[in-house]
Amino acid sequence: MTTPGRGGGHGRDGGRRGGGRGDGRGDGGRRGRPAGRRGAGPPRGRVGPPRPPELDPSRQAALELLTAVRVRDAYANLALPAILRRHHLRDRDAALATELGYGTLRARGLLDAIIEACTDRPLIRVEPTLLDALRLGAYQLLRTRIPHHAAVDTTVELVRVDAGSRAAGFVNAVLRKVGAQDEQAWVEQLAPPAAEDPIGNAAFTHAHPRWIAQAFADSLGTSGEDAEDGDDGELAVALAADDARPAVHLLARPGEITATELALVTGGAEAPFSPYGVHLEPGSGDIGDLDVISEGLAVVQDEGSQLVALALSRAELLGDDTGRWLDLCAGPGGKAVLLGGLAALDGGELDAVEQSEHRADLVRRATDGLPVRVHTADGREAPLPDAAFDRVLVDAPCTGLGALRRRPEARWRRRPEDVATLTKLQRELLTAALRHVRPGGVVAYVTCSPHLAETVAVLKGVLRKHKQIEQLDARATLPGVPALGDGPTVQLWPHRHGTDAMFVALLRRPL
Repeated sequence: MTTPGRGGGHGRDGGRRGGGRGDGRGDGGRRGRPAGRRGAGPPRGRVGPPRPPELDPSRQAALELLTAVRVRDAYANLALPAILRRHHLRDRDAALATELGYGTLRARGLLDAIIEACTDRPLIRVEPTLLDALRLGAYQLLRTRIPHHAAVDTTVELVRVDAGSRAAGFVNAVLRKVGAQDEQAWVEQLAPPAAEDPIGNAAFTHAHPRWIAQAFADSLGTSGEDAEDGDDGELAVALAADDARPAVHLLARPGEITATELALVTGGAEAPFSPYGVHLEPGSGDIGDLDVISEGLAVVQDEGSQLVALALSRAELLGDDTGRWLDLCAGPGGKAVLLGGLAALDGGELDAVEQSEHRADLVRRATDGLPVRVHTADGREAPLPDAAFDRVLVDAPCTGLGALRRRPEARWRRRPEDVATLTKLQRELLTAALRHVRPGGVVAYVTCSPHLAETVAVLKGVLRKHKQIEQLDARATLPGVPALGDGPTVQLWPHRHGTDAMFVALLRRPL
């Protein structure tokens, strides 16, 4: 473990001022003081019997989540449920652990900059376990209403039990400096000046890597300089919405339960745009405990994902409707549930392709009871007939920049160089989809990313080689959804629509 620096009194070496060896043998130390003389005794930090640890299980769980993400490269949404069960956390305690864990992961870049300003060394020289604890404490100080003394004391105690008093003293000293001013004051001190670097300023303020803020600005068509007096500009609004804790969205399985019924039994509200969607407030507890989830009547699915699947189902076909649909990148199965349910209502069927055996099994379980055939194969080389399907969905693997609010660690895990590898795969999958769709049929190209390289650039690249393909206006398939831009593609946004930043383009093969 890296030896912490300034310890605020807890971590200094006992006996330096005449305590001598401080081992209780009565030798008096360097100056020959007799045993029992004032100033002798055990080193500071070890006076009296050890204190029994008083650890808060919600904070323990949150810190364990940070460790899992750092050490095992875990996905927070997959790791957290097991951690909550291990600590026997439910209701308010589980909600607190979730807020602290997810919130700390979302704000990591901002927190790191502030922590580094409060230490005498670069963060790379701080023991990773201590840095996790500092992030957790700093998040409580800056972005919650938890009293400062509680935020500091509970974090220090976590460190004391795990790493000892010297490390705890270091964490105590740093957190007291962090808490000396609020988040806004730290932003004003550390962020790039808005007049000189508006995108960098917005990125720092709303805890996003700069390259992601730039990608949002490019897609929104703003330079980040569009702010006026009293108005932060759309980029800042978009990043703020992306940094907020989202509501939970549910999909009512078509033919099984209506959105009205689902809202009634869950205490949620019907979604504004999807006829199958229901919104639950953040902190609604363990969604897996809901009977409608365990019984398969509903699944967790963002309303934006529902809308792009609905866009495909509503697009106008030419020629006879054969009722054959295809999901070319189906794992883990959320959209296959919706498409399979819609196909079933009309007597149709869905083929679902997924390359990973594990994810293919997830699709099979999710679509159990639906007219869905699952194939474990690479979507680019799926063993399916050409020109055979009315509707084909390409929900392409992507950077996931559109769902950062739901995947708190993802914004700091992704790198700009990831984009090039993904866009090649996206072009190949879209090309395969155009091969499988029948004349008069429709392909939906979908990404959970607003990055222009993954959306319109991929689309243009494929259409240059397939000039006969007709592009449909996707806006026409989403009646009642506002602020859809000029078309023909649709880009959804958290700040405009309350959804993930999903992109959809509709392509029709001519007869």
